[in-house]
Amino acid sequence: MGGLRWGCRPGQGPRQTQRRQHREPPGQRRLPAGAAGPGPSLPAHRGPGPAPPPGWAEPGALQDARPPRTPSPPPGAMASLLCLSLLAAAAAATSPGRLVPFDLLYADGVRAYLARDWARAAELLQRALHSYAGLRAARRACRAACAREEPFSGGPGRWEAALLGPVLQRAGCLQRCLGRRLRPAPSAHRASRAVRRDFQRREPYNYLQVAFFQLKKLDQAVSAAHTFFVANPQHLQMREDIEKYRRMSGVKSDSFQDLEATPHWEAYETGVQHYDADEYLQAVAGLEESLSEALSALEECRALCEGPREDEDEEEKMQPGLYEAIAAHYIQVLKCRQQCVLEIATKPGRISATEDFIPSHLDLLQFAYSQVGNQTLAAECAASYLLFYPTDEPMLEKMKQYRTELGEDAVVAARQSIQHYVQRSLMEKKLIYYAVEHLGETFNDPDLWTPDELIPENLREKHREDQEKQKQETLDVEEREKRGPLPFEGIAVTMDSQQMNGTQRVVFDRVLTESECKDLLRLTQAAGEAGDGYRARRSPHTPHERFEGLTVLKAVQLAQNGDVEWRDAKLLLQASEKSRKIIESYFTPGKKLHFSFTHLVCRRAVDGEQEGRMDLSHPVHADNCLLDPEGQECWKEPPAYVYRDYSGILYLNDDFKGGGLFFTEMDTVTVTAEVHPKCGRLVAFSSGKENPHGVWAVSRGRRCAIALWYTHSQEHAEQERVKAEELMEQRAVEQDQPDGDKHQGTDRSSRSSSEPRVPRRAGKPANQGQKPGLDRKQHPKVLRARDEF
Repeated sequence: MGGLRWGCRPGQGPRQTQRRQHREPPGQRRLPAGAAGPGPSLPAHRGPGPAPPPGWAEPGALQDARPPRTPSPPPGAMASLLCLSLLAAAAAATSPGRLVPFDLLYADGVRAYLARDWARAAELLQRALHSYAGLRAARRACRAACAREEPFSGGPGRWEAALLGPVLQRAGCLQRCLGRRLRPAPSAHRASRAVRRDFQRREPYNYLQVAFFQLKKLDQAVSAAHTFFVANPQHLQMREDIEKYRRMSGVKSDSFQDLEATPHWEAYETGVQHYDADEYLQAVAGLEESLSEALSALEECRALCEGPREDEDEEEKMQPGLYEAIAAHYIQVLKCRQQCVLEIATKPGRISATEDFIPSHLDLLQFAYSQVGNQTLAAECAASYLLFYPTDEPMLEKMKQYRTELGEDAVVAARQSIQHYVQRSLMEKKLIYYAVEHLGETFNDPDLWTPDELIPENLREKHREDQEKQKQETLDVEEREKRGPLPFEGIAVTMDSQQMNGTQRVVFDRVLTESECKDLLRLTQAAGEAGDGYRARRSPHTPHERFEGLTVLKAVQLAQNGDVEWRDAKLLLQASEKSRKIIESYFTPGKKLHFSFTHLVCRRAVDGEQEGRMDLSHPVHADNCLLDPEGQECWKEPPAYVYRDYSGILYLNDDFKGGGLFFTEMDTVTVTAEVHPKCGRLVAFSSGKENPHGVWAVSRGRRCAIALWYTHSQEHAEQERVKAEELMEQRAVEQDQPDGDKHQGTDRSSRSSSEPRVPRRAGKPANQGQKPGLDRKQHPKVLRARDEF
């Protein structure tokens, strides 16, 4: 196939009216295998305390209130915990008014948790949260106080004294202030990065909810569970616990409160709801409160940036000199301050920030004020918005309109708080970009409004490339956020859309076990003898391969005749249903996918006909439209299966040569991604023109897989499957019991009673400016029949 070439799909730009910036938090959470038991969840280990084994699960339901089995901590963990506990005990023996380090309290709380001392665990974990909040408050307060007491100002003398003298005075002020608040030693509160990450992810609340539940304090348990779940909505076990709490008669509805709720997000969502409902007076109140609280939260975040330097390379041998060390730490602080806008713009539980969070407030406010007749404040908000985007034509037109309505003598100026915000941010960006150009620093600018002239000329091209990359990553993040949790444990996402250079593509592994693959391969032997009409004839796509196929109905009929085992026919139904649930939960949570067609199919290389072969096992095509590579279009019209929405291939073996799946651009020759078959691997993708694909030639051996197509249209659901399931149920009734020969992997995971419910996601607010759709009415001159069996 010399005509195929490798390439990458260029990133598509985001909607202009709703920009989004994102970041990936370090170490995304995954529920440990076996953790989804029926009772309260044991938190995944994140901190210094001993971790439970991965397979631990509470044996009793919440209603039974049976205590969990207390697992043994891993080797070495108890010694570490004992050491931390002794330190905490020694520290507690000092001044009664001091703030005990939160990491020591946390470690002691986890130890009490594992010892099933629920009262002490709850007390220590609450004290740890209080200490963590107190430490942050002390640092914020001291930095604000010392900025007033020891302000930086110019003075006579040498430049070193003028520069470093105030720095030393500020440092002394901070030491004295923090010493008073955190006595005896502020350095005792420097917790490890892992522990800090635990508190950022609200992990202590996970422990607390179990402790409170065991103490019969349901309201506090519910609040702790809800607080954890808000920040970790993908945690399957906590989702189940929340549902159980809701069903308990003694639980009050107002107990489901977020104890770590941020005021600006609550006000923002309230304001946007009123805005969408055209209730502009209430919208103004909510958005103004949100903007004020957001700017305050931004200042608090910036204050916390002035902490100890985080060494990215802890093993670096060579220490920097005086000026290099000062510059490196200062630039780290500046970059941290710049990233604060992402922190306040990221809602708990989300992994991407709301783009242009501050400017979007001003955009919404100017419109809302204009709707309630306050043109003065509308003009002020518009002028403030133009500080971020001075060439925005729609806003410039608005400003012109406001000036006309207010009169030529009216003074229209941007808000002082916004002017200060923009000027300070631009000053920091200028210093950072200088360090990028001359000191080898790196910087991922969080703002889309940064003016090009601020970026050094030799860095502008790279900045544009980074912006394009961020746009593509934003699309991928939005795609990920639409997904629900996978309904089965142990399944791994091996490749996602970004890794496959496209959209709506994914590869899962461990969907089937090795024994299940062998059983299904045994079933394929019947396909060549009495299959669905192919009977090992030449492939419809190439004379160099023989084709064997079996539908689910034919498999059940063969089982009725005694030609195949019932358990193998049943496994085909179960494996395909398991794949459907996985694909549905990943791509369309809350929206039902129906089978369109299910096909157990094998392709066997014809011996003696492979030399010099140049064709494909399956030519490049799309699954719901007629691909026209010359016109760069895909036509959704017969004979294409236009109702198909998603496709999947569940592989059963890899003991053959060739036969890999590949994706291309619309030109059908630029390869963008490739998937190699193996037992239990499921590749899934949307069926449209965004995913042209083909299959490399099978040049040796026999490639077997279950080909799957799905539709949202119930009227196009696979009728043969309905008949096959009816025959299977009829056989079960005749046997007076379910088939006893169950396959462990697929049977167990297919039981609806053990599956978590995939919730519906709330719809996103409508886009403010809708991009008009391109509705092409013309047809190509020549329609080429799609290659598909």
